[in-house]
Amino acid sequence: MLTVDFARLPVSPGDRLLDLGCGAGRHVFEALRRGARVVALDTSEAQLREVSAMSAAMTAAGEVPSGGSSQAVAGDATAMPFPDGSFDQVIAAEVLEHIPADQLAMNEIARVLRPGGAAAVTVPAWLPERICWRLSDDYHNAPGGHVRIFTRRELETKLARAGLSVGGHHYAHALHSPYWWLKCAVGVHRDDHPLARAYHRMLVWDIMRRPAVTRLADSALNPLIGKSIVVYAVRKPADVRAGRGVPGSSAAPVAASHRDGAIGRERARASA
Repeated sequence: MLTVDFARLPVSPGDRLLDLGCGAGRHVFEALRRGARVVALDTSEAQLREVSAMSAAMTAAGEVPSGGSSQAVAGDATAMPFPDGSFDQVIAAEVLEHIPADQLAMNEIARVLRPGGAAAVTVPAWLPERICWRLSDDYHNAPGGHVRIFTRRELETKLARAGLSVGGHHYAHALHSPYWWLKCAVGVHRDDHPLARAYHRMLVWDIMRRPAVTRLADSALNPLIGKSIVVYAVRKPADVRAGRGVPGSSAAPVAASHRDGAIGRERARASA
C-alpha cells in the first residue's frame, strides 16, 4: 500500500533514491521496480534485514530492471551518514511524527538531496490524528510513538525553512482512519476485538482486490479524513544557507564512510 504517488514523484532507471525511515519497505520495492538505486535507511536493523531479503528476492525473480539496486543502512534521520547532494529523490513516509528534533531531520533531507532533487514527505493528517490522540493515550504514548501532530502549514513551513521549495500535496488512506479510531476506542492492542478484526479484513480485501466501490469512496473521503497528508518539495537550485553545502556541486557517491557519519552527528549536536 503506497502513500506516495509516484506520478508526482517521478523515478527513472538509475535515479538515486533514499527511503528515510523505510519501515517494511513498501516504497523501497516500488522504486526498485522502476530501476532506481535505492538506499533504505532505518533505525531498526530487524526491518532492514527483512527489506534486504525481499529486495534480493525481487532481483532474483527478475522484477528489478538492469541497474536497479538496494542498499540497507542503519542510521539516524537527524544525522544521516551520506555526503551532501547524494540523492535525486528522498521519501520520508510516516517518520517525522516520531522524531523530537523534526527540523533537524528536514534539514538533513534538504542536505542529502542534490540541487533540484525532489522529496515526498508524509505524516498523519491533523484531524484523524487528533481524534486518535483524544480516544487513546496508548496510541501515542508508547515508546517510539508519535510525539506531535502536524498541521499542513507547520509541515510546509519547516520544509521551506530547511531550503525546500514546497509544491503540491494530497491526502491518502481515508478508509484507514475509521479503523484507527475503532482501534483507539476498543484498545490499541486489542487486535482480537471482533470489530477491529472485521474492519481489518475489509482493508486487506480492499488492498488486494482494489474494487471500484472502495476506491471511489477512498478518493471522495481523502480530502476530509485521509489518514496521511503527502507534501512534495524540491531542493532549491542555489542553497544559500550557511553551512548547508556548496550550491550546484556534483552529487557524491552514496556509500558513506564512518567519518561522514561522525561529521553529520557533530552537525546535529551543533544545531540542537
